Amino acid sequence: MTTTDEEYAELGKEVKVSEIDGELRNLWEQDDARTNASLMNLVVYTERKDGLLENSRIISDLTRDNACRAILVEINRDEEASLRAWITAHCHLSHGQKSVCCEQISFRLTGRVTGRFRNTVFSHLNSDLPLIFWWQGGLSEVLTERLASVIDRLIVDSSSWGDDVKSAFARISHVANGNTSLVVQDLAWTRCWQFRVGMAALFDDPVAQGALEKIDKIRICHAPPNRNTALQLLAWLSVQAGWEIAGKRHFETKEGQRIEVEIESSEDSAPLGLVELSSEDTTVRISREKDSTHLLREIVSGDYHVSSLSPADPEASADLVAQQLARGGKNSLFLKVLPVFLELL
Repeated sequence: MTTTDEEYAELGKEVKVSEIDGELRNLWEQDDARTNASLMNLVVYTERKDGLLENSRIISDLTRDNACRAILVEINRDEEASLRAWITAHCHLSHGQKSVCCEQISFRLTGRVTGRFRNTVFSHLNSDLPLIFWWQGGLSEVLTERLASVIDRLIVDSSSWGDDVKSAFARISHVANGNTSLVVQDLAWTRCWQFRVGMAALFDDPVAQGALEKIDKIRICHAPPNRNTALQLLAWLSVQAGWEIAGKRHFETKEGQRIEVEIESSEDSAPLGLVELSSEDTTVRISREKDSTHLLREIVSGDYHVSSLSPADPEASADLVAQQLARGGKNSLFLKVLPVFLELL
């Protein structure tokens, strides 16, 4: 089904690419009560049909807490070559008075696009601000060394890559070879943040600490689309505890203790539904019911049983991106865990 011009009107005013800067100036001059706010360039790239409209709604929410110049790009190679552009502003009241607004420029490119995409995006970045690039879906030849050279933070979701995970990370490593400051953030990793925080907090307990060297089994349950999140969490456990991969389904501690690993996929699971570490007499567990907004954290050892609740990680990609934008950081722990994750694949 073809998107109509009436539906594209949701993106704002359609303009010629050559007139974007002038039209943006006119946009701000029309209303003195508007303040243009921007702390970053945020490019949202998709090759999904009608992705522009969905991403414009996402940006409307994201800009409540993240002031930016948003550049939305949708590419469709199956149509004849064309380029359309729209401008708008997402405005939110500040202290109930003046509107604080963020610019949005939307591009729809069709046909052969590699050079046109690069030139179009580069020419409309605010050069004084960092570039956050949210790549949706599988990687393509559009991700080049030249593009990677200007990106400060690349946000991807390996859960959408199918069986192409290893080659996709290899491609990112290759194109980023000349940009040593590039920060890569995987939303699959972001999905297990609260589980990692919770597990670290549980092992502050002396009973759990005492059982760590005796752990002989790990169970992880996840929803089918979130296998990468489960494996990244498993990789994190092994890196933090100093365990070595000793087979397809087990680790080995420095002392030679064998740890069996059981990973289950269930349609009835939350993205991550269970992470359980157990020894002969102690179980350390974090669980989440499907659609629940909280995690249950437990330590069970004989008559000793403690439990607590903590927030669950959001499920929507837009909410995960908002978390990444709020936290920032160099993502050094992910880079440390990444080789083990790739080996577990």
